[in-house]
Amino acid sequence: MSSPTGQTGGTFAENIMHFARTLRRAGLPVGPGRVIEATRAVETAGIRRRDDFYWTLHSVFVNRRDQWEIFDQAFHIFWRNPEILKKMMDMMLPTTLLDAAARDDQPKINRRLSEALSPQNAPDRDQESETEEVEINATLTASDNELLQSKDFESMSAEEMEAAKKAIARIRLPIMEVKTRRQRADLAKGAVDMRRTLRASLRSGGATIPLRFKSRVSRHPPLVILCDISGSMAQYSRMLLHFMHALTNDRDRVHTFVFGTRLTNITRYMRYRDVDAALDAVSEKVEDWSGGTRIGATAKEFNKYWSRRVLGQGAVVLLISDGLDRDGGEGLETEMDRLHKSCRQLIWLNPLLRYQGFEPRARGVKAILPHVDQFKTIHNLSSLQDLADILSNPAGAHSEKRSFAA
Repeated sequence: MSSPTGQTGGTFAENIMHFARTLRRAGLPVGPGRVIEATRAVETAGIRRRDDFYWTLHSVFVNRRDQWEIFDQAFHIFWRNPEILKKMMDMMLPTTLLDAAARDDQPKINRRLSEALSPQNAPDRDQESETEEVEINATLTASDNELLQSKDFESMSAEEMEAAKKAIARIRLPIMEVKTRRQRADLAKGAVDMRRTLRASLRSGGATIPLRFKSRVSRHPPLVILCDISGSMAQYSRMLLHFMHALTNDRDRVHTFVFGTRLTNITRYMRYRDVDAALDAVSEKVEDWSGGTRIGATAKEFNKYWSRRVLGQGAVVLLISDGLDRDGGEGLETEMDRLHKSCRQLIWLNPLLRYQGFEPRARGVKAILPHVDQFKTIHNLSSLQDLADILSNPAGAHSEKRSFAA
C-alpha cells in the first residue's frame, strides 16, 4: 500500500493534525511529537480497516485509562463519515461536518469534546486572560470565582477542570487531633506520673519528692478512602483522584483504595509527588475502570484483608460512591455494619445527593444508609469545603443525616 500522504500532498497528515488539535482542546496532552508519531504509525499500519485505524491512533494519543472515553467519542464524531476512509486520500474533512456532528451529539457527548469540536464558539484564551484573571483560594474559603466553586464537576469545561485541579492540589484540610492511650512526660500539666516521681525521689535519698507529670499523646487518626470508579462515577472519580492525591501528600497515615468489580490498593501510587506520575501508575494498576460495581463483594474483601491493617487508632473512612450496586446489595448491609463498627466515623460521599429529589430507592443505597455517620454530596469544590468541616471535628458530633420520606 502506498503512503497515505504521497498522493495528496499531505492532506491526510493534516487531517490527523486537526484531529490531534481537537483532542488537545478536549484536555488530552497531545503535542507535535504525537502527531508525527501518529502519522508514521498509520503509514505503517495502513487504513484498510476502520478498527485498525482506530487502535493505531489510540495507541499513540491515549496513555491513561481516563482519556479513553474522550478519545473514543472524538474519533467516532471526527471520522464519522462512512466514506471517510475512502475519501481521506483525496480531500480534507469538511469543517461543516465537524459542526454538524457537534450539534447532533451535543446532549450525548462530553462537554469538553463538544467545545473542542466547535472552537469558533469558544472564547479566545488570550483575550480572556487579558480581561479576566480567575483567582482560586487554596483553602476554598473565600474564592473570587463563586461560579467555579459551585459548578458540578460533570459539567465543567476543559479550562474549568484545569482550574479546579489546581485548586484541589492546593487544598489543605484541617487535621483533627484525638487523644490516644499513649502517654508522655509533661513538665507542668496532666496527671502525676508515679513511676517517674518515685525514681526522682530516690535520687535525692527520699529527702524530697519532686513531682513528675504525664499527659496523653494526641495525634490525627488514620484516614481511609474507598472510591468508586465504576462507569456511573467516571466523571467524578477522575477529579476525586486529584483530591485523594492532595490528601495523601498533605498528611501521613492516609490509605486509598478504588473499587469497581474488584478492590485495588493505590496508596503506594498516591504518594508520588507528581500527580501525573501518580495517575499514570494508577491507570496501569487498576483494571476495572468504568465498568460495573460490586460494592458488597469489595467491602467484604476490604473487611477481610485490610480492615485490621488500616482501621486502627480510630480511623475515619470516606466512602465515595453513588450506591448503585450490580449485585443488588447482596451481602452489603452485613459488610457495611462491620465496617461501621471498625472505624471512628464512616462518611458517605454521594454525588447523587446533589439532587433535591434524591430518594434511597436502590437496594445498595438502602443497605448502606443506616450504617453511616455522615451522608454528604461531593460534586463540586464547595462540597470539598463541607468535607473539611466534617474532618476537623474530632468527636464526630452534630452528625447530620438527610431524612427521606418512606
